[in-house]
Amino acid sequence: MEKVAIITGASRGIGREIAKQLARNKVKVIANYNQSEKEAKELKAELEKENIEIDIIKADVSKRKEAQELVKFVLDKYKKIDVLVNNAGISEYKMFIDETDEDWNKIINTNLYSAFVMSQEVIPNMVHYKEGCIINISSIWGMVGASLEVLYSISKAGMNGMTKALAKELGPSNIRVNAIAPGIIKTDMNANLTQEELENLEKEIPLERIGKAEDIAKCVKWLIEDNYTTGQVISINGGWTII
Repeated sequence: MEKVAIITGASRGIGREIAKQLARNKVKVIANYNQSEKEAKELKAELEKENIEIDIIKADVSKRKEAQELVKFVLDKYKKIDVLVNNAGISEYKMFIDETDEDWNKIINTNLYSAFVMSQEVIPNMVHYKEGCIINISSIWGMVGASLEVLYSISKAGMNGMTKALAKELGPSNIRVNAIAPGIIKTDMNANLTQEELENLEKEIPLERIGKAEDIAKCVKWLIEDNYTTGQVISINGGWTII
């Protein structure tokens, strides 16, 4: 039977490319979205032209009930969940002193709490089958921090810590947990950068180019196929930050 994968935040950017990469490699994809219904339908239509069927499901995965309903849909239809990609995320540029409780709740809930909830909901099924793969899409800012993106950096650093701790806890059940920490990737999230800013960034990157969403999707595919990598935060950034 084909592997079954839930991808949160799959209608745009990195999540969209992950959905396409996996679907084209015979993974049964459940592409979750929250607000971007138009883009989700376009993704489904694009793959249907290639005779590939995916499910697109609206759910705010930062809310427990909606996350549970998403997982229930998948289990009712496919009976198992092999892969969870926690990709849902938002960011904002703001002075730390100006951040509000509402900003904290919005970013932490969307980026980190959603990964906590979705992981909790899929783990029992993975433990039952003694097999599973959880991949958290983090960020370079979770490793080194970013000025004007403190809350985003906190959420991604938390995701990295969760990845390492959960990998230790779930290893005996043959469930692998890893994170990917992209550097600067050409997506809507970085659309605020000017051409001059992008060119200056490219000069700082040893490979002298901005990453593509496909670069992250290829790593996701590899992590699913691999069976001995767990607890790792893999930074794909063209050598911009080498630790």
